[in-house]
Amino acid sequence: MPYTTEEGGRLNNFAREPKMYEAEPPNGNQKRNYIILGALGLALVSGLFYVAVAVS
Repeated sequence: MPYTTEEGGRLNNFAREPKMYEAEPPNGNQKRNYIILGALGLALVSGLFYVAVAVS
């Protein structure tokens, strides 16, 4: 663990920072999956609104 000593002899224990990496842009297959999931989510929310209106 990385400790630092401050004035007066106090020790501070800092968490280790994870290694950083650059995110890769989504490929065509991932983009298609995002579009499909977005459409399914929109259909679910629309269906829930329709049921709420129909019940009330």
